[in-house]
Amino acid sequence: MKLNVKYFGLLAEITGCNEETIAFNGTTLYELEDLVFKKYPALQKKEYQVAHNNEIVNSDTKITAKEIAFLPPFSGG
Repeated sequence: MKLNVKYFGLLAEITGCNEETIAFNGTTLYELEDLVFKKYPALQKKEYQVAHNNEIVNSDTKITAKEIAFLPPFSGG
């Protein structure tokens, strides 16, 4: 399947892009993260969250959406 992967903030700076299409044959977010980390090793050292179907999810989530977003930590007040 082809996934549209979006990167925001510092994560976009590390990857050098705001979004890309990735050919993905896995089923879980963990497998996608592994693929992305191989392409962008510096991401492994950064804090981030992942949104799937507009919800923050964990690594064992099964991917059913065509769009995934890697989000930097949020701060607010």
